Amino acid sequence: MATQEPPRPPTPEPTIAVYTREKPADKSTAEWMEIHIRLVGAHPLWGNYLWNAARAFASYLDEYQEIYLDKCILELGAGGALPSIVAAKTGARKVVITDYPDDDLVDNMAHNVEANILASDRDRVSIQGYIWGRPVDPLLAAISRPGSQLGFDLIILSDLIFNHSQHDALLTTCELALSSNTESTPSILVFYSHHRPHLAHRDMEFFEKAKKRGWLCEEILTRKFPPMFPKDLGEESIRSTVHGWKLVRS
Repeated sequence: MATQEPPRPPTPEPTIAVYTREKPADKSTAEWMEIHIRLVGAHPLWGNYLWNAARAFASYLDEYQEIYLDKCILELGAGGALPSIVAAKTGARKVVITDYPDDDLVDNMAHNVEANILASDRDRVSIQGYIWGRPVDPLLAAISRPGSQLGFDLIILSDLIFNHSQHDALLTTCELALSSNTESTPSILVFYSHHRPHLAHRDMEFFEKAKKRGWLCEEILTRKFPPMFPKDLGEESIRSTVHGWKLVRS
């Protein structure tokens, strides 16, 4: 007689993380002070956390709104989509928010947009499932305008480079999707923490590969946060630091 498998535990309920605004660059956009981000209850792609890099990214974008004012932004691996939501609320012309094409992730991004962006502004946001390294035509279609130069002015990568096997795929998408308009200096912003300090050198291989592919890479930010997982192994001061880098074509 076959042995019955024990019932699977129920999927954890979604949680809410609150981002509190720090120092808006423009007082005219100071009508909001908090963003409530719903996170999926559990997910193998880590969409159930609001990572420190996303909080640092949100504050950086809020402080330096001039880098994306009236421009088009693409976020890859957005998770709860906090940086994208901040950009959409503070002057971006169009924000395309993407993550792996999993229903739970995509539906959750849509929920966060609806919960935090006014209905009158949601036509400036597009939500899509996307696999890194694949053709970018659907992403570019979301920002196409007659007579405009196709491509994104800014691409956001928030806490993605610990996926070491995906470095080349991420760079391929960025190369295909970033605008070639040299007048506006399109760029990629990459924020991350070394979650596994013993593999920090593997994280940094992303930038070595980028340089070999013709990108100029510059570190623009370091910021300390409480560690995401205090009991994890590895030096806490390394795990709790967020680094921000800017990449432009050479």
